[in-house]
Amino acid sequence: MTEPRVSVVVPAYERADVVGRAIDSALAQTMADLEVVVVDDGSSDGTRGVVEGYDDERVRPLAHERNRGVSAARNTGVAAARGEYVAFLDSDDEWLPRKLERQLAAVDERGEGWVGAYCDVATAGLSAAGRLATVVSERLFRSTAPREGGRELAESLLSMQVFMGPGSTLLVERSALAAAGEFDEGLAIYEDWDLVLRVLGVGKLAYVDEPLALTHFTGDAPAEAYVANDRRYLERNADLVRELEARGVPVRQVHRMGLVGHFLAEGRFGEAADYLDAGTVARPKNLARLAFWSVLGLRALAGRER
Repeated sequence: MTEPRVSVVVPAYERADVVGRAIDSALAQTMADLEVVVVDDGSSDGTRGVVEGYDDERVRPLAHERNRGVSAARNTGVAAARGEYVAFLDSDDEWLPRKLERQLAAVDERGEGWVGAYCDVATAGLSAAGRLATVVSERLFRSTAPREGGRELAESLLSMQVFMGPGSTLLVERSALAAAGEFDEGLAIYEDWDLVLRVLGVGKLAYVDEPLALTHFTGDAPAEAYVANDRRYLERNADLVRELEARGVPVRQVHRMGLVGHFLAEGRFGEAADYLDAGTVARPKNLARLAFWSVLGLRALAGRER
């Protein structure tokens, strides 16, 4: 097999029931010059057998003998990748057929200095309440901050004005990944955002304003996991945090507000209050956020009481 233009890296752990959907969506891309590197991260449910069962030379199965985490699995996949570009796809998600085609076109159109692209996502299987929550969240919280570029996008991402799902949306030059370094295997959350910040130190990322990736929500990490990972993420990017805060961008305050949201959405109101401060509550948009998350928390509590 000659070197493909794109290597698709799929980390998988205990995903025998859905990993085929992700692989099929990669193989169904309108640009066929690709390989799909699937890293089974020590599964015990037959994931490895599903991947090895593909009769397509573009599918390359790899395996860890023990579970090492999503960052390690992605690092293994990137190390084995042969393509000019690497694209990431989580094993429980899928792509629309023109995803890679549209992203490659965007990078080509931008020209020199642009090393990759990401796109919007849609969420499958939402209830009516979930769809309403998505609409409300988009209307209330969508920012006008830059959504593509280099340093400006890094600032938007670190200050949480722009949200992306790089684990299933990012396409980036393999050489840029090599320059940026590996995924931090000490992060289980924000590991993809952390990588993107380092990529943005190498070159610029384009934004394709289309929901070309489809996520299937399978649950979220507990709020306390966000606390630990958020701390490490900010510490790893401390220089940029300090620079932004010196310019008046309240990065740490914004991240505390994010933690408030995670606790509130779980109905853990007392713990949420530990992360609130007067400066946070004083912002009108944050009051809307608090109300929105509190409604989610009340729904969560009601569901647990049934």
